[in-house]
This record gives sequence, C-alpha cells and structure tokens, in this order.
Amino acid sequence: MYQSMLWDSLPTTVRAIIYKWQKHGTVKNLPRTGRLTKITPRAQRQLIQEVTKDPTTTSKELQASLASVKVIVHDSKRLDKNGLHGRVPRRKPLLSKKNIKARLSFARKHLDDPQDFWENNLWTNETKIELFGRSVSHYVWCKSNIAFQNKNIIPKVKYGGGSVIVWGCFAASGPGRLAVINGTMNSAIYQKILKENVRTSVCDLKLKRTWVLQQDNDPKHTRKSTSECLKKNKMKNLECPSQSSDLNPIEMLWHDLKKVVLARKPSNVAELQQFCKDEWAKIPPQRCNRLIASY
Repeated sequence: MYQSMLWDSLPTTVRAIIYKWQKHGTVKNLPRTGRLTKITPRAQRQLIQEVTKDPTTTSKELQASLASVKVIVHDSKRLDKNGLHGRVPRRKPLLSKKNIKARLSFARKHLDDPQDFWENNLWTNETKIELFGRSVSHYVWCKSNIAFQNKNIIPKVKYGGGSVIVWGCFAASGPGRLAVINGTMNSAIYQKILKENVRTSVCDLKLKRTWVLQQDNDPKHTRKSTSECLKKNKMKNLECPSQSSDLNPIEMLWHDLKKVVLARKPSNVAELQQFCKDEWAKIPPQRCNRLIASY
C-alpha cells in the first residue's frame, strides 16, 4: 500500500520515464529525444571531415567511424548546422580513361576559340519524352502513414504510357526547328531530318556562312553514309568526344522542355507531340544566348 501511495504521488512525467525504463530494460535503450548530444569540438571537426571526404557516407558508417570519440549520429541536424545538407546526387556518364583523355584534348583544341565561334554553332540532339514517365523528379508534402493516399500518389504506367522521340537544334540566337520521329530512328531517317531541318534552321537563326553543325558520336551520326551526306550538303561538323552529353548545352533545353510539357499533363501521344512543338517554339532567345555565353 505504501508503494502504491508513493507511485501515485509521483509526477506524471516521472512515472512515464520509469514505465519506459521498465519496458526497455536499461536507460541506454530508452527512446532518444530530438535533442542533439553534446560533443567536443574535436569530435565535431572529425564528423565534418568524414562527410567532406566522402559525401556518400551513411549514418551507420559515421557511427562506426566515430565510435572512438563516442559520437552518435542519430539525425542530420548536426550536419545541417554546418551547412551540409542531404541532396539527391547529380548523375553524369561514367568516363573511362580514354574518354577523359578525349575530353581534355577537345578542351585544349578549342580553348582559344572566340565567342563568335560558339555563337555560330548549330547544336543538335535527340531526346525521348514519355507520356507518364519520371522525366522530372517530383516531391509531395505529407505526414507519416499517408504516403499511399490518392492525393500523394503520381500515376505510373508500364513503359511510360507511350513516348515520342524528338530531334531539335538551337543556336545562340534562339531555338531552331523541332522534328518528331515516328518509329525507330536509323541513319536514313536521321539524314532525312538533317536535309529537311538544318538549312531552314540556319536561315531562320541567321547564322553566318561559316556555321558549324554539332552532333554527338551516336552510331547513326558517325556512319559512313551520314558522313557522306554531310559532306555532300557542305555541312561542317564539330566532333565532340564520346560520353560527353554534358558538353552539349541543348541538354539544358531538353530539361526545360520536359518540365513544361509534363506540367500541361498531355493525355495521349498526339497531345504530347503537339505540346512539345508548342513549348519548344516558346523558348526565349535570351535563354539560348545565356547557355552559349557560359560555354
């Protein structure tokens, strides 16, 4: 009876702590609060050094590495205070030693080219745009345990629900023509696209007579028949190293195009094609000029 009276006289918070202690066995196993553990400046510096040296380090790896100084990394608040935040890593092509050497050679070759040279280039490429694909990352604000409610779900369809492949070109003066490719693209279709769109785009963008066509090293672009077609039509080609899509500023325009097209929520492939053409024509020349100016 004396124990019961003593228990009832304890504050509610104290009784809750004792109850959790009895449930989990020891104080060490009690659930952690949101308060940061106090650590020494030396341990703090070591934590920052570990993350700076290898940004992909996980919390468990940090705990194992910093066990000697008794630092427990249970959340990211400590790193946030030091300007280190969790981010989705950027992706770029895996480069071999041969690719790296070719990219360095390309940079040295064109190091002293004037700005007029880059402004007189016609940058070209193809891309695939899916109807319901994850071409753009999406985020939703939601509480715990409601991630699968309809308002928090983005529909997913097998194989993207349909897609289109488009070929486009642009220069510092603005976007050129955009061609929609029906079916599988091969060298014959690519040569036809060049004949129908390149000269027209050069005239529309008012490029000088010394203009240069840029294209990547896709097999369709480097075939002997394609090279002969370029030579026959007097199209000078700017050869870029392999695995160097990041050297083509048109990739930034593809990102812009996909974002605005998917925001319009096309319901079928026909609408997707039309939205691509409409939004490509709306790209401001200032955007193109800034991309070339930063090259």
